[in-house]
Amino acid sequence: MIPVDAFDLKILSALQDDGRLTNQQLAEAVGLSASQCSRRRMRLEDEKVISGYHADLASEALGFNVIAFIHITLATHSPDNAKRFRALVGRVDDIQEAYSLTGDADYLLKAVLRDLKSLSDIVNNVLMPHQSVAHVRSSIVLDRLKESSKLPLKGMRT
Repeated sequence: MIPVDAFDLKILSALQDDGRLTNQQLAEAVGLSASQCSRRRMRLEDEKVISGYHADLASEALGFNVIAFIHITLATHSPDNAKRFRALVGRVDDIQEAYSLTGDADYLLKAVLRDLKSLSDIVNNVLMPHQSVAHVRSSIVLDRLKESSKLPLKGMRT
């Protein structure tokens, strides 16, 4: 963890709200000169605190109407089996997020799909037949209550 001060936190907060801010707009928002703000922003990028910039796409507007969470239990718990499963996950574009877990399941996957047939295909034709997988259980999202990729910066101490 690198040290950040109140100005760094203001910069990060403003960029979480709008990553397209120009340096001048960002400087005005945080109360610094444009050159000071630029130096701080570059340091935060160099230190990988800011890991990148991207456009948030509206999944439903593009026809991705199903979100599913898929719990995976591995067939065996060996480094090679885990490596094979991780490679599989890396090849499947429908899987947006993947987490290794404690508890009943070994992994939790978040998949964004066009329809239920796409979910059936990924479960039955991709995950279940894979030699590393023993058990698959999926849950379909009925309603999204909250979605955010913003970090809770307000509680950070400087």
